[in-house]
Amino acid sequence: MVINTVLSVMAYNYPTEKLSVYLSDDGGSDLTFYALLEASEFSKQWIPFCKNFNIEPRSPAAYFSTNPDSFVDVEVFSSIKKLYEEMKDRIETAVRLGRIPEDIQPKHKGFSEWTSVLSQRDHPTILQVLIDGRNPHAVDIDGGTLPTLVYLSREKRPIHPHNFKAGAMNALIRVSSKISNGKIILNVDCDMYSNNSESMRDALCFFMNERNGHEIAFVQFPQTFGNLTKNDIYGGSLNTLREVDFPGLDSCGGVPYIGTGCFHRREALCGRKYGEKFDFEYEESVPNRVQEGVTELEETTKILADCTFEEGTQWGKEMGLKYGCAVEDVITGLAIHCRGWKSVYLNPMRKGFLGIAPTTLVQTLVQNKRWSEGCFQMLLSKHGPLSYGVGRMKLGHQMAYCIYCFWAVNCFATLYYSVLPSLYLLKGISLFPR
Repeated sequence: MVINTVLSVMAYNYPTEKLSVYLSDDGGSDLTFYALLEASEFSKQWIPFCKNFNIEPRSPAAYFSTNPDSFVDVEVFSSIKKLYEEMKDRIETAVRLGRIPEDIQPKHKGFSEWTSVLSQRDHPTILQVLIDGRNPHAVDIDGGTLPTLVYLSREKRPIHPHNFKAGAMNALIRVSSKISNGKIILNVDCDMYSNNSESMRDALCFFMNERNGHEIAFVQFPQTFGNLTKNDIYGGSLNTLREVDFPGLDSCGGVPYIGTGCFHRREALCGRKYGEKFDFEYEESVPNRVQEGVTELEETTKILADCTFEEGTQWGKEMGLKYGCAVEDVITGLAIHCRGWKSVYLNPMRKGFLGIAPTTLVQTLVQNKRWSEGCFQMLLSKHGPLSYGVGRMKLGHQMAYCIYCFWAVNCFATLYYSVLPSLYLLKGISLFPR
């Protein structure tokens, strides 16, 4: 699933020389690195295939699970599918054996990084640039430039808190600022592949809007899923959020950041406040690539992902994603809105991203418990919408955030309306005045 997500965003309908893809592997697994290495080779075939035939979706697994389009050459389709199946078999074989094939390890210097890995929770920073977009030889089979592709596993030590997903995201923000420094950052979970190759261009339309694009901090796509059944008995489709709540929040100041499928303005994510004189020149947004070699670049950038780098800084407080909350995404979005920025909700007919929803009762309860606890924790903290948001947000926007903050408390009203009517009926008591 991870590799299909990576390949789907590498194949965006967007100039590849301006595109950089980063994979954050918090588990620090050499198997994940090997899978990404295989994907980097397969991308030389996959990207031109996607663009030549304009296929959708551009996740190989999702595309090959459907019948080929009539305008796709059958011979080419069979050839690229065979290459994908061979890559998939090699990766699955390595995972099944639990180790990298011995003949593969000497082929890339990155495998030597795992000699100093003690465990998933105790290892140095591992940073490898698998495809260097600056290299004129980094091209696909049609001679087109390949996107920059980077593997990162930030340093972890048992004595230092790692701050979960927020810590990993902040490390990625810093590392990417040194390697590519793109002004717009797309954040997707590993299980949520790109379902629409035009999503990036669609999001940029809002940022580049001459009338109010300078106000936009992030463009949020909805969470949609491809594994739900028709009945959806546990409500995993989140239809109320997608079709009712979020469209309405656009009038209040914008939707919350929900952790995936979101295009961020780097300045806003890094703590910059919105100001009337703020101006963003897109002609200057092409990253000024550093001229040092790949090995030197990797070594000098590793320090940005060290577990002690954030000590004495504002990372996790005023910069990047906020720490100390189970819903680090929502509280970060709230902080961005409090700094004067707005957000946009984009829900096109062809969904931007498709992921995997919980399909069992236990999985659903665990997920909803984390969401409701985290939002209630945010309400009680000093960074809640009713405390931190006063004077920084419109009252309507504060109330909109409170819908989710009171999610846990609403259980009592739900329980009341679920249980008491049944008891009253059993006892023959009238629910309403006669």
